[in-house]
Amino acid sequence: MAEVQKTTQSGEMTQRFIEFVMMQAQHAALFLGQVPNPQTGKSEVNLEVARMFIDQLVMIQEKTRGNLTNDEATVLRNALSSLQMAFVEASQGGAGDVASESGPITAAKPATAGESPASASEPAPMPSAPAESESKKKFTKSYGA
Repeated sequence: MAEVQKTTQSGEMTQRFIEFVMMQAQHAALFLGQVPNPQTGKSEVNLEVARMFIDQLVMIQEKTRGNLTNDEATVLRNALSSLQMAFVEASQGGAGDVASESGPITAAKPATAGESPASASEPAPMPSAPAESESKKKFTKSYGA
């Protein structure tokens, strides 16, 4: 009896996890210009915000490694790969002026199973005042380019 209840709860959790991943992916797609803004009806590109949503999905993938069902892992992996490709296309395409506002997009090697995600990113200088930037470091991650 406990097995049935556990399976039902597991199925609900799987569905919620997939919905969460898809919601994050939709937000990233919105800021990559793939989905028109529902308020304006126009596509808008903001690579910095899109990168934030993609990085959050990468973090979820790393933190849940080995704890996902096959369906959960497949949805997360597919969402990430399509968003990363769209990010590269948006950063190379007509969004060049937006990319320069969000900082340089540098190539970084993807994290392997033994590495932490922080070790795969490269530091980038902060555009703010030198006195403030020395105490705060900004790390960026690139998906190509």
